[in-house]
Parts: sequence; C-alpha cells; structure tokens
Amino acid sequence: MTNRLILLNPGPVTLSERVRKALLRPDLCHREAEFAELQARIRAKLLEVYGLDPGPWAAVLLTGSGTAALEAMLSSLVPEGGKLLVLENGVYGERLSRIAAIHGIPRVAHHHEWGEGLDLAGLERLLEEHRDITHLAVVQHETTTGRLNDLAALAARCRPYGVQLLVDAVSSFGGEALDFEGWGLGACAATANKCLHGVPGASFVIVRRQLLDVGCPRTLYLDLAAYCKEQDRGGTPFTQAVPAFYALEEALREFQDEGGWMARHRCYAALASLVRRGLIGLGIRPLLPEGASSVVLNAYHLPDGMEYETLHDRLKERGFVIYAGQGGLARRVFRVSTMGAIAREDMERFLDAVKGIVSGA
Repeated sequence: MTNRLILLNPGPVTLSERVRKALLRPDLCHREAEFAELQARIRAKLLEVYGLDPGPWAAVLLTGSGTAALEAMLSSLVPEGGKLLVLENGVYGERLSRIAAIHGIPRVAHHHEWGEGLDLAGLERLLEEHRDITHLAVVQHETTTGRLNDLAALAARCRPYGVQLLVDAVSSFGGEALDFEGWGLGACAATANKCLHGVPGASFVIVRRQLLDVGCPRTLYLDLAAYCKEQDRGGTPFTQAVPAFYALEEALREFQDEGGWMARHRCYAALASLVRRGLIGLGIRPLLPEGASSVVLNAYHLPDGMEYETLHDRLKERGFVIYAGQGGLARRVFRVSTMGAIAREDMERFLDAVKGIVSGA
C-alpha cells in the first residue's frame, strides 16, 4: 500500500496540507470571544460562496454530519399545519422521507426508480391534487447514482404553487450551481467535508430568515431558529466542534483563493471527464448517460466477472479508495468521486491502477 490514500469516495475528502494544519490551531472554548469571531467569519464566507445578501439570508452552523443539517432543516422549517412533498430518486431522497416520518411531518412522496430523472409532469399533478403542500424537499446531487437533479426546471414548476424548496445540497454545495434567488430556494443543507474540502463534524443550513419566523422546532438540539438567534449575537446554544470549524474556515479561504465554486466545478468536470473516458476505454460502462451526472461523482458498472470487494481491495493496495453501490446496486456498480485535494496526475495513476487490475497485471 502507498503511504497516501487518495479518497475517491463521496466524502470525507482528501485534505490539502493547509486545511490539515488548521486542525493544529490552539485549543479554544466555544464561549470565548475568539470563537464568536471565528463563527462569524465562517457564516459570512458561506454566504459569499453564492453571493447571498446577509440581510434576508443566514448561514446557520451545526456540529454534526450533513444528515444533522438535513434533519435540522426539515424538522425546523415545515410549520405546524404545513405539508411536505418529498422527491425520491435514490437513497438520499428516501432518507428525507424517513426524517419527515420520524418527526411526524405530514408528507407525500413522489417516488422514482433509482437513477431516473425527476418526473416533472407527475410532480405538477401531485401539486394540483394536494393543494395543501407548503414545502418540497429534494436532493440536488443524488449520490446513490450520481444523478444531478434539475433544480431550475423543478423550481419553474413549483413557482406557481408558492411551494418553498428545501434542498439537500450536501454533496453539491460549492461544486454545482445553486441559484438561490432565481430558483426561489427557501433553504439548503450542506456540510464541510465534501465540495468545500473541510473535515467531518461541521455542517450548516443556508436559510431565508423569514422561514425561521414561521417554522416550529421539533427537537432541542437541531432547532435552527435557536441556533440562528444565538449565532447572530455571537453565541452558540451547544458546544461546537472547534477543530472542525478551524478547518472549515481554512477550507473556505482556500476555496476562494482557487476561484470559488465555478473554478471548483471546472476542476471536478475535467477530472470526471478524464476518468469517464479512461474507464470507457477499458470497457467499464457508466451507469448514467453523459450529462446526467454531477461533476462531483459518477457511478460505473463493475468490470465483467469482478466483485466490488476485489476491485476495492486491489485499488486500496495501490493507494485509492472507491465507493460501493447501495441497495440493489451494491453488486452492480462502483462509484468514483473527484472531490478533494486531487490532481490530474492522481487520476491518471488511478486509471493506470484500474487498467492493471482488469488486465490481471
């Protein structure tokens, strides 16, 4: 095995040295002024990623995984008397439905087969049938298959109904387009350790402040309005993961130094295209047609006659960690992400490693 593993799984990512070194900053109490300043800087930088006005918008920081941010978003922002429509075309859309069910949120699910694009005509029929739907939850990048759901088209269908869009942007924030104002988003949930290249432990929700005024808390720890109120005045309701916040601030600085989300998108796109062409050249077929996947991750059929565990273990010996399929795809596909501090040379070595494995070298 090589000394450095290149993580090609969809988070956590391979870190840059500057982000890794940020974890070594001094110990800090979350009740000190220095922490309040750190928190305020991160909140401001998160809004800057997509050029959001801090008047109507807030970035609310949480300690927890991206799922914590999703649960905070759904449980806090759908008010009493509200009703949620959930779009499912993979594991993570179905997870949104599970969160809503656990919190007793009235809901309707619009289910698709995994990997399918969104059925917008069917969506509109549901909105007509259920005029009491107030919010819609959807995954932008469904990492089950790599599918990038078309939020622009979705938003256009929802706009006449006045439905608030709640977006799972956990694996797309910072790497794909998010037009908050143009698409009329109400909120999105995301995390530090994917396209922003931070470490696990810090997540966040970008939310229209007006939604916090009409939502209702369903948990103590994940009450978004309580977090926002405390953070606005420099506090925090609970202990935050200070080292993860240090790393997130440095990751955001690095993100801006490298040109922001559009530059990161171009980088991911170039690496994903390199991998796609290389694997097709080895007879390994993509799961989805070109243009259907996010630049963040693509799924591929396993090489003929090879189990995932064999491919995974042999690649790990050569310094690369790939990701398995989920559910019914577990024995059919593997997934390759291009997030993190990864260079073109790394992906060329990855393709050489795959070539050696499938050829028996």
